[in-house]
Amino acid sequence: MDEDDTARTGDDAERTGADGPLAGYLVVDLSRALAGPHAGMMLADLGARVIKVEAPGRGDESRGWGPPFVGPDDQPVSTYFMSCNRNKESVTADLKSDDGRELLTRLVARADVLIENFRTGVLDRLGFDVERLHEINPGLVVLSITGFGHDGPEAGRAGYDQIGQGEAGLMSVTGEPGSPSKVGVPIADLLAGMYGASGLLAALLERERTGRGRVVRTSLLASVVGVHAFQGTRWTVAGEVPEPTGNHHAAIAPYGLFHTGDGALQVAVGSEAQWRAFADVVGIDPDDPRFATNADRVGHRDELIAEIEAAMADAPAHRWLARIDAAGIACGKVRTIDEVYEWDQTRSQGLLVDVEHPLLGQVQLPGPPVRFDGGDGRRHSAPPVLGQHDASVRAWLDEP
Repeated sequence: MDEDDTARTGDDAERTGADGPLAGYLVVDLSRALAGPHAGMMLADLGARVIKVEAPGRGDESRGWGPPFVGPDDQPVSTYFMSCNRNKESVTADLKSDDGRELLTRLVARADVLIENFRTGVLDRLGFDVERLHEINPGLVVLSITGFGHDGPEAGRAGYDQIGQGEAGLMSVTGEPGSPSKVGVPIADLLAGMYGASGLLAALLERERTGRGRVVRTSLLASVVGVHAFQGTRWTVAGEVPEPTGNHHAAIAPYGLFHTGDGALQVAVGSEAQWRAFADVVGIDPDDPRFATNADRVGHRDELIAEIEAAMADAPAHRWLARIDAAGIACGKVRTIDEVYEWDQTRSQGLLVDVEHPLLGQVQLPGPPVRFDGGDGRRHSAPPVLGQHDASVRAWLDEP
C-alpha cells in the first residue's frame, strides 16, 4: 500500500466509527455460511471495516437457516446468521454481471483483505483469479477457505461442517464407544475461521515488510487435523488408533464427568499431588495399586469412576463442588446455554454485547472473546439486513 492508500483507509475507519487494533483496515467478505464469515467477524471485532458482498435477493444462505427465526413474518431474521456477522456492512452484487464485477473490482482496489470460501476454481471463473486480484491491488491479502484443501486428489469436494468433522477424524474420538458423535457446535467451520484469521494477521504483518499481499489457505480438513493434539500423536508416534472415551479424558484420570446424589459435576485431576488431595476428599486410598499412578488410573478407569461415584452418591453436587474446590482441585458444573449467559462471570468478561438491529430493535449478542487492556473502544453493530449498505458503500466508492 502506498502512503495515499494508508491515509484513505484511515479515513474509512473514521467514517464507520470503528476503533480497535485493526482500525483503518478494509476487508471484503465474499464468504457464506460460517467458516469465512466467522473469520470476517473476528477481524471486524478487532476494528476492521468489513463489507460483506452478498447475492441479490437471497444473500448468504445462512440467512435462511432456522428455526429459530425472529422479527416480522415478512422479514424473518435467522439467529444463525446473527451469530457470525456482527460489525459488518452488507452490499448486494451479482458477480456474474458486469455491474457486480465492477463493484467488486472497486472494492478490491481499496481493500487490505479479501475472504472467500467458494469451491476451488469458482472465483477464477468469475474473472478474479489470484493474478487478477493482485493486478488490481498488489497489497491484497486473500484468505481462501475450502472443504478439503485447494489442491490434491479431492480438492473439488464440497465441504460442510459435519462432513468435515467425520472425514477429519473428530467424530471417531467424540461420544461414547461405538457411537461416533459430532461436536455440539460447527467446530470445523469455526476452527477454519480462526486459523484463517490468524493466517491473515500474519500475512498483514509480512506485508508491512514486503509491500506485497499473499494468499492464505486453510480448510475444514486442515482445521480439524490441526487440533488433533495428543490424539494425533497417539497414532503418528505411538501407532495407536484413538477411540472415544465419552465424558472422560483419554490420557488422564480422574478427569471427566461424575454423578453425585442429585446431578453431575466435572473434575480435572492434573497431577499426582492433585490426585492425593482428591483421593482424600472422596475417601479413596491414593496408593491403591490400581490407582497409584496416572497410567494405573487410566488402565483401571472404569473401576475408578465407579468408586468415585459411589462416594459422591451420599451428597448433592453443590456440596461436592465446595469440598473439591476447597482442596484446590479444578471442578465445575455442566451449565445449559441459558445459564451461561445469565452467569455473572460471563457478563463480567464482556461476553454479551448490546446492538441495535434495524428490524429487531435492541438485542444482545454473544460478544468477542478477546479483550485488550485499556479497552479497544469498539462500538458493536448488529448483523446487517441484506443490502442494508448498498447506497452508502456505493456513495463512498464514488467519493473522490
